[in-house]
Amino acid sequence: MSIGPLKLISALLLLGAIPGVAAEIPLAERKSGYEFMGRETRSMQDDDTANPGMLWVLDGATAWNRKTGTENKSCADCHGDAASSMKGVAARYPAFNEARGRPVNLEQQINICRTDRQKAPALAFESKELLALSAHVTRQSRDMPIAPPNDERIKPFVEAGRATFFRRQGQLNFSCSQCHDDNWNGRLAGAPITQAHPVGYPIYRLEWQNLGSLQRRLRNCMTGMRTEPYDFGSSDIVDLELYLKWRARDMKVEAPAVRP
Repeated sequence: MSIGPLKLISALLLLGAIPGVAAEIPLAERKSGYEFMGRETRSMQDDDTANPGMLWVLDGATAWNRKTGTENKSCADCHGDAASSMKGVAARYPAFNEARGRPVNLEQQINICRTDRQKAPALAFESKELLALSAHVTRQSRDMPIAPPNDERIKPFVEAGRATFFRRQGQLNFSCSQCHDDNWNGRLAGAPITQAHPVGYPIYRLEWQNLGSLQRRLRNCMTGMRTEPYDFGSSDIVDLELYLKWRARDMKVEAPAVRP
């Protein structure tokens, strides 16, 4: 259910008036967004035959085996069966990319494979095929722990994402941490405030009636804060995504999750 702009502004301003210094949630107190959902939403996620996100997983399996580009190659031609070759891969992204000199997320890596290996055009962010491939790859890591790479090169980017998470911004002078660290377990205009652990992406949101990426959700939040959302694939949004994955380290992958 959408939150009206006036209600959203009032609620955010109220939260912004609450005193206290934001602090990261202790590891032992972290909770998946699943724990904040109602029984019906949980049951939809738990049953693959009822989970709408599985439609994208199935489409992704087809795309995985489809030859494309001037090289006339499929993902399977290089990687074989995704069930084995992609197991645990999504749990490690975003990861450092040598050629770019910075982390890339899973969707960017899929496009790098397309342009460099298959000689095919990159897929648009939030396009059906990119979401399907991302969902199919991520599905192979379900129930595995999120495991950001133990790589010294990503640390500055984690810190950049952390700075964004704690920085007040936009017309409401509001930060991500004020909701998701200081006021989780509360409600914002009737909707539960979760801890913002990205364990289920790409995710099916009933509000969207569609599958969407973590970056889509981050941009939604930024719009709600009345600040200019980062572009899809920009360094700022990838750094924020990396920090959120670091916060969720060792939590289990649920994708494709279902949320209101």
